[in-house]
Amino acid sequence: MFRRKPGHDQARLADEQAMLACLPRLRRYARALTGERESADDLVQDTLERAWQKLDSWQRGSDMRPWLFAIMHNLHADAHRKPGLATVELELAGDAMVAADLARDHGLALDLEAALRLLPADQREVLLLVGLEELRYEEVAATLGIPVGTVMSRLSRGRERLRRLMEGPDGRGELAPGASLKVVK
Repeated sequence: MFRRKPGHDQARLADEQAMLACLPRLRRYARALTGERESADDLVQDTLERAWQKLDSWQRGSDMRPWLFAIMHNLHADAHRKPGLATVELELAGDAMVAADLARDHGLALDLEAALRLLPADQREVLLLVGLEELRYEEVAATLGIPVGTVMSRLSRGRERLRRLMEGPDGRGELAPGASLKVVK
């Protein structure tokens, strides 16, 4: 007959509780990554499923958030690597500048969500993990599998690009009432 180690069920229950406590932040990050509620929900579900399967690889006693964000990041990156429908890849930096110029020409500024969508994925991920999820640079580096210096560089470039995108036609970053720019892909 199979016997469990004493305390195994309690440790597993504590792990479940830690995972559930991370759920709101996982949802928020997934929504920021995907831009769509349905895709974000799918990404969170896939992340939790993978985390549950790999729970033994998590170092008990450490913060679970960076580990879960790393799983989510990898799943999101893997999904973009898979071949899908035939599409044409556009240069985000060029699109961002065109969109910002278009907004300025029409007297509009981009709202934050639209501006974040225009950032390159690597800058957006770092900005969200540092600014929104309040992870330390070292945690972001471990989550994304990049050096700390790269985190700092992407964060700096992302903040600057976001600032430029958010500036209105008067340069003060104020939105016209009810104005936002939607990017249709």
